[in-house]
Amino acid sequence: MDMNQIMQQARQMQAQLAATQDKLPDITVTASAGGGAVKVTASADMQVTDIKIAPEAVDPEDVDLLQDMILAAVNDALKAAGDAANQQFSAATGGLNVPGLFR
Repeated sequence: MDMNQIMQQARQMQAQLAATQDKLPDITVTASAGGGAVKVTASADMQVTDIKIAPEAVDPEDVDLLQDMILAAVNDALKAAGDAANQQFSAATGGLNVPGLFR
């Protein structure tokens, strides 16, 4: 393999990675907690895009429980979003592990 071929492959991979990065905001995941009382949607670029709270989950006497459900749902959604992003980047690199590339 000559240096020109290696450079061409590197440019192709760079273009694929840029295209993948551009797609991340369009990939969404949803996680829930409390049996669906709290639902959080996040995009693969690690942005929380929506939070839904069922009215019955709002108990002024138990705010701690609601806070815990929101925290759990957000963490689950962000983990799923990170996994989705990693899957997209892995596909773009052909499974090649590039240190520091994946979140």
